[in-house]
Amino acid sequence: MRGSPAELPEPGPLMSSTLTNSIVLIAVIAVAIVLVLGLFNMLRGGSPNLSQKLMRWRVGLQFVAMVVIMAVLWWRGG
Repeated sequence: MRGSPAELPEPGPLMSSTLTNSIVLIAVIAVAIVLVLGLFNMLRGGSPNLSQKLMRWRVGLQFVAMVVIMAVLWWRGG
């Protein structure tokens, strides 16, 4: 029927997969941004203290990203 409202899909494996993929993507992008900022600062001859701080942030974010990835793999049963 033309006037009937569209049925919304029930939340299922596809939506949870999209959510977990998004979380992993955000974690990886955060690591990449901090890495690029740290490298750019080093290449332009910026403050060594800032480069050191950014690289420490990168290591911490890499740890978080790895925990997120491992949690997603465990949650998906893979």
